[in-house]
Amino acid sequence: MYLTDSRGSQAAAVPDTRPGRRPAAVPSTVLALGAVSLITDVSSEMITAVLPLYVIAGLGLSPLGFGLLDGINNGVGALVRLAGGHLADRGGRRHKAVAGLGYGLSALCKPLLLLAHTLPVLSAVLAVDRTGKGLRTAPRDAMISLATEPAHRGRAFGVHRAMDTTGALLGPLVAFAVLRATVDGYDAVFTVSGCVAVLGVLVLVLFVPRRIDAPAEAVRRPGPPESSSRPPELRDAVRLLRLPELRRLTLCAALLGLTTVSDSFLYLLLQREGDLPAHLFPLLPLGTAAFFLLLAVPLGALADRVSRRRLFLAGHGVLLLGYGLVLSPWHGVPAVVAVLVLHGTFYAATDGVLAAATAGVVPAQHQGAGQALVGTGQALARFVCSLAFGAAWSLWGGRSALAVTAVALAVGAVVASFVLRPTDEVRA
Repeated sequence: MYLTDSRGSQAAAVPDTRPGRRPAAVPSTVLALGAVSLITDVSSEMITAVLPLYVIAGLGLSPLGFGLLDGINNGVGALVRLAGGHLADRGGRRHKAVAGLGYGLSALCKPLLLLAHTLPVLSAVLAVDRTGKGLRTAPRDAMISLATEPAHRGRAFGVHRAMDTTGALLGPLVAFAVLRATVDGYDAVFTVSGCVAVLGVLVLVLFVPRRIDAPAEAVRRPGPPESSSRPPELRDAVRLLRLPELRRLTLCAALLGLTTVSDSFLYLLLQREGDLPAHLFPLLPLGTAAFFLLLAVPLGALADRVSRRRLFLAGHGVLLLGYGLVLSPWHGVPAVVAVLVLHGTFYAATDGVLAAATAGVVPAQHQGAGQALVGTGQALARFVCSLAFGAAWSLWGGRSALAVTAVALAVGAVVASFVLRPTDEVRA
């Protein structure tokens, strides 16, 4: 059943350290996980591309109602990330099993969207789907961290995110094609999405090693007190916050997450400000995905050479510029393209870079829990932002809500620049 296991999972996952051989900067395990993410993101982004119009134009929900749904996308998954990371760290590092459970749950939810025609049912289906995402994210990033030499983690995460973003690029295109080719477009999108998600699960089962051991130099980083001589426990995940560097990363990820407007809201604003036809809406994520894809690897490699934390902060500065363009008098297609370029650059400078920075300050036996802590803080903050932004849009309008968010982002970036002092940077 497990092709990689029959070939020797450890040999496939551990870098080659024989004399005269340099470990690969991007191991085969990372490429396999990238393929899983690519396929799964095709499925997920098909849904993401049509969901805003489906719930607002199709189901007639208000922006506040969509804010609730979008908040579920970010918040529910965050609530199970810690559990997913902890379960993956225990029992001889069951990262693949926990990740597989998460991918499987999300795949099961795609066909259920065919039955979701009211806000409560749609909310429940999305909650289960995001539970699957929450379970798989930390184990997946832990496997990337464990399989890669510390000096190359920025590049490895960049390659993974580039492959993941290729799926994000293809997903809206597939959704657009399905909408144009079918009569009951939304139902057809949900059906095709479910089939693609099942394919992603199969690739994970067949090609990702069952066990991944970290390079020796990564194991030496000390863990939280009283945790090195026994299997990790759930309370050890919270105790990781005693590590000053991890605590600062988590705090800043959450602080900046509070001012990060969700993609869906930003695309809705762009569509309205740019007077784009509704049928072009699913194509807006393509601009973000295209520049994320182009820049993820070079910015990841740059983070390995300089400062991952500085690049993370710079990415939020780029996002602030994007907010400013949306609020500026400059409208039309060129303005929309410019915002999408900045949006993609923001993700390339923050997503994989934050995971690489986290891996450098967490001991190998707690990689799942460490990634989950930072991801949970960021996801919960974005959940709050989605709810607050949806309410602000309903009360004041989209432009005013974005203006308030932009001011808050500027303040948050200044605070984070002091918290993430350059002297604390751990490049490994």
